[in-house]
Amino acid sequence: MLESCQNAQERWGGVHLLIDRWLQERQELVAAFAAISETQRAPSANAQTLQRFCEVLVDYVSAGHFEVYEQLTNEAKAFGDQRGLELAKQIYPRIEAITEVALSFNDRCDNGDCRDSVPLNEELNRLGQLLHERFELEDCLIEVLHNAHQQQATAAL
Repeated sequence: MLESCQNAQERWGGVHLLIDRWLQERQELVAAFAAISETQRAPSANAQTLQRFCEVLVDYVSAGHFEVYEQLTNEAKAFGDQRGLELAKQIYPRIEAITEVALSFNDRCDNGDCRDSVPLNEELNRLGQLLHERFELEDCLIEVLHNAHQQQATAAL
């Protein structure tokens, strides 16, 4: 998962400062996920590590929904990118579904309901798979929007 994060940073890092920050948050999320996964191998989970993971998780999904996706949609509209807007219509519902799982996980942890290590391991495995899927969907969206806009901007010169 970390390798795909680094590849995305290399490919899309210069697109926009907002996306740069968001991809950095993604790397922090992956590192926090790795840290919480590591604590699960120990006899008892580290509550601070779990809390940190949840904080980064909420920050990341919030930035996507309230900043990045809106910016990408606005760019697509500005460039008349119907393909990008159609792609967004197809991708956003799946990303939203993954966001709901992530926020539910965070809410359960805030309530102290995710302390049992066996279900937590299972939940973390599922959440890790969903986050990986989300990263791929987000990369697809960025790629289509960036490439279309870059080509249009170059053609205008």
